[in-house]
Amino acid sequence: MPKRKDYISWDEYFMGVAVLSSMRSKDPSTQVGACIINADHKIVGVGYNGFPIGVNDDEVPWEREGAWLDTKYPYVCHAELNAILNAISSSLKGCSLYVGLFPCNECAKAIIQSGIREVVYLSDKYAEAENTKASKWMFDQTGVTYRKLEPAHSSILVQMQ
Repeated sequence: MPKRKDYISWDEYFMGVAVLSSMRSKDPSTQVGACIINADHKIVGVGYNGFPIGVNDDEVPWEREGAWLDTKYPYVCHAELNAILNAISSSLKGCSLYVGLFPCNECAKAIIQSGIREVVYLSDKYAEAENTKASKWMFDQTGVTYRKLEPAHSSILVQMQ
């Protein structure tokens, strides 16, 4: 019997892990997940957007607008940073990061500092935002490559058996 031909690519697999991770986010408006892999195609870090460990997510605001301290922004930890902080490896040098949304400038700094060399993303819906432009500028300056994933499969079904 020949091997099956409709299996997912490495890119789809790791992005699938990132998307699945995003489903852990409690943010009512934006769920983002990230997955870091090394050169051997081994997952070394996973994260999603949420509040720091120990911060009660029932007591912190989830609002997007209003006075800064009354929004989620001063408290939320983005998926990319969580994946870096959750890494099981002491070095992320040369790794790739798969993420649902193109990284903001703060995450770009952490990506660069950690030694990650490639960012693969699904959406760049904030491409015109200044923080995204800053991310791309820093990536270009430091040689971090980035590319939008165009998956061959429009959806991946996960069945619980």
